[in-house]
Amino acid sequence: MNPIRRYFHWLHGRWPAGTVEKLPECGEDGSTQLPGLYIVGDLRGVPLLKFAADSGARAIGSIREAPGFAPARDDGVDVAVLGGGVSGAAAVLEAKRHGLSFRWFEANEPFSTVVNFPRRKPIFTYPKSMTPAGALQVTADIKEALVDELVAQTRRAGVAPESAHVERVQRRGEGFDVTLSDGSTVRARHVVCALGKSGDFRRLDVPGERLDRVSNRLHDPSDFAGRRVLVVGGGDSALETAVALAQAGARVTLSYRGDSFGRPKAENVEALARVQNAGAARVLMSSTVREIRDDAVDIVTGDGRVERLPNDDVFVMIGREAPLGFFRRSGIRLRGEFTPRTWVAFAAFVAFCVALYNWKSGGSLGNLFYQKHWWPVSVVDAARTLPPGSLGQVVLTSASSPSFWYTLAYSTLIVVFGVKRIRRRQTPYITLQTSVLMAIQVLPLFILPEIVLPYLGTNALLPSGLLDALFPVVDYGHGREYWRAYGFVLAWPLNVYNVFTNQPLGWWLAIAFVQTCVLIPLMIYFWGKGAYCGWICSCGAMAETLGDTQRTKMPHGRFWNRANAAGQLVLALAVVMLVIRIAGWMQPEGSTLNRFFTGAMDRYKWTVDVFLAGVVGYGVYFWFSGRVWCRFFCPLAALMHVYARFSRFRILADKKNCISCNVCTTVCHQGIDVMSFANKGLSMNDPQCVRCSACVQSCPTGVLTFGQVDRSGRVVATDRLAASPVQMREG
Repeated sequence: MNPIRRYFHWLHGRWPAGTVEKLPECGEDGSTQLPGLYIVGDLRGVPLLKFAADSGARAIGSIREAPGFAPARDDGVDVAVLGGGVSGAAAVLEAKRHGLSFRWFEANEPFSTVVNFPRRKPIFTYPKSMTPAGALQVTADIKEALVDELVAQTRRAGVAPESAHVERVQRRGEGFDVTLSDGSTVRARHVVCALGKSGDFRRLDVPGERLDRVSNRLHDPSDFAGRRVLVVGGGDSALETAVALAQAGARVTLSYRGDSFGRPKAENVEALARVQNAGAARVLMSSTVREIRDDAVDIVTGDGRVERLPNDDVFVMIGREAPLGFFRRSGIRLRGEFTPRTWVAFAAFVAFCVALYNWKSGGSLGNLFYQKHWWPVSVVDAARTLPPGSLGQVVLTSASSPSFWYTLAYSTLIVVFGVKRIRRRQTPYITLQTSVLMAIQVLPLFILPEIVLPYLGTNALLPSGLLDALFPVVDYGHGREYWRAYGFVLAWPLNVYNVFTNQPLGWWLAIAFVQTCVLIPLMIYFWGKGAYCGWICSCGAMAETLGDTQRTKMPHGRFWNRANAAGQLVLALAVVMLVIRIAGWMQPEGSTLNRFFTGAMDRYKWTVDVFLAGVVGYGVYFWFSGRVWCRFFCPLAALMHVYARFSRFRILADKKNCISCNVCTTVCHQGIDVMSFANKGLSMNDPQCVRCSACVQSCPTGVLTFGQVDRSGRVVATDRLAASPVQMREG
């Protein structure tokens, strides 16, 4: 590779780039944009039985506790439960316990997902200390015993699902019309969707896949003793199927398109290695199926050769997709899916951001707002009526600038949504982190430059030499440049204006150098890039507060990982401009180089600060998460990525508890494929990490924690402050 490619590979190209599954949008209580419709079970993203039972029971609790709840009238039932799995059964038992009328629908047999597990499959009932809400409980650890346990509980309650396939639900009036496949309609005040990932099995889309000997599930491995079997896939289901078949006497070949196993649990990888070493199974990595024939399968191997394998049976174990068609027909939004209405709302909000940043930056809208005196009384005129140097006069004078109101609104949003985040997450780490973010935004980034410094300066309470060095008098008017105080927090090259001045300001050059080249590298060495991005930066403060509920919207995948390089280009531009600025200081004022820099600086300001950081950064907030600017364009973040390659900070993983649910990757608003590290037990050292703790806090099995490693990779410290709720419960 050429030097540029090598650099980007070293910086970020080596990290995995997994994607996230498309699932319905829902709140933490399962509520959707359709009032009264709740999503429960593994459609929430956590394939654990205890969580499924808990979510089903709690959905009924949310229905009963909703304002204005009243039993259904004669035209329907209180709740329709769709799906006969664990979460659906838990919802039905809870509804019956509280006297709610209900209809329960299941297209197949009750608990069909569990019933179709391989014989004697071990069941992962984690977390051990968790007791699900409601009457349905899960204790068995073997498939057959679990089925008996679940069926017994529903029989004792006297409930059983109706055999029916639900085509769609439609919100009408104060309730829903539930349409069945036979065309009949059931009226319900509320709907609990417990369908699970019961949509179609994922397919290979190759010739021969529809042959009768191709299957997507294994019932009894002993039926295939002595037969030539191909298993396709690289997850837990594929490995468990291959191992079970090999142990039953089948001649097994496992084909997986990846070059290593990233998703399955360690014990399944070890079990596969044992049967492989015993000669009972063959594993073809980096291979794909080209065609399934009557008595053979054509496989494209990692080196591009086509190998024809004699074959009796094929198991395609590459997972299932959620019933996306049902959700689309029912008008339930899917994560990351754009509809025409979504595009219209997106365009309108971007247009609003264009107007907002034009106003804030002194564009035509800002001038119109202030020069035409749209206020009942001009702020400036009001300031003149107050005693010179008084606090009121100072505040109103600052309020004559659009930046005062923008920063006030910014600070208010961070405080309001910061308090909401603390109440929502309720972990010691998030409480402390969010409190620090709120304090930094309000105090040094708003009150200090807009009120405290102007008051002290106006009343000669600060040495004039200090003021001249840090906040020079504006050349084109009266007053001082107190906005430069942002530079105490926002370091170069995030804030370039204390460095890119007509004349060098020695103190600010020294401050910028110490911040960018000494303090921040030291912070990152011990605590990672997030020590600044997640605890200090005002952009990060908005992302972690207002953007907290938007974090699942960040795009993931290989293309978006490559797009991370955009920040390096902005950083390079900032460095080039710094070199030009230094050269310009050596030239006479008004020189060609200085005039060139002035024009380039204007373009940099509008391109980077106004367009990328403002219009793009906030325009996409509610559609692509709150970290778009931080991840793709921020030049300081791009520089910190370099520092982070030498950091001791890691997110540590206890791989034995990883269930490959992908929740950690889904909630990462930096697009990091956290799960690929976790289920291998590797320390996560992707330099994009901003220490938000979302992956740690959201992990349903307590796999992740913050820590530090030495040069050999040995863990030397862990941060118990960032422990997940599961870790705190489990001790």
